[in-house]
Amino acid sequence: MQPLIDNARSFGQRPEEFARLAEGQSPQVLFITCSDSRVVPALITGARPGQLFELRTAGNIVPPHTSQHPTSEAATIEYAVEVLGVRDIVVCGHSHCGAVGALVRGDDLTAVPAVRDWLAHAATPRPAGQAEDPEVAKGVQAHALTQLLRLRSYPCVARKLAQGKLGLHAWYYEVHTGSVRAHHPQTDTFESL
Repeated sequence: MQPLIDNARSFGQRPEEFARLAEGQSPQVLFITCSDSRVVPALITGARPGQLFELRTAGNIVPPHTSQHPTSEAATIEYAVEVLGVRDIVVCGHSHCGAVGALVRGDDLTAVPAVRDWLAHAATPRPAGQAEDPEVAKGVQAHALTQLLRLRSYPCVARKLAQGKLGLHAWYYEVHTGSVRAHHPQTDTFESL
């Protein structure tokens, strides 16, 4: 913890670098990814403060849209699309994902009921032969695509897609190499950026 505290102390010693951020934000991308500590959106993309609007959830899950029970995730998506006017949404899954791995393997999650109930939102298909894959690559990639489909059910997203004002992208980040692959709908494959 001490190195984090030390950095936080020195971070505030450069106010001139951050003064413009007080004027507001205008990110072009909503970046939805896992809350895994090894996945750092600004590090992956090289984004500076104000360039990415982030939504981080266990397993980068986008829960089903429901107007009866709004969620923090739905509020973040709606705000990004309607208020900030992001032009793109990236759902970025990653290798060695504990959440998707648990789903693919069919792990018993009774000891962590909140995790179990949250992962029930995933609706991720279980690719054959993936249970023993420590990277869970195919499972994570299928999961990211499922979350893109889920995003399409959000009224604000559907409206902006119909107007041609929004793009949806699925990425796969390899924790062990640092490489990023993007889904190409024409070939239905994840290829290096």
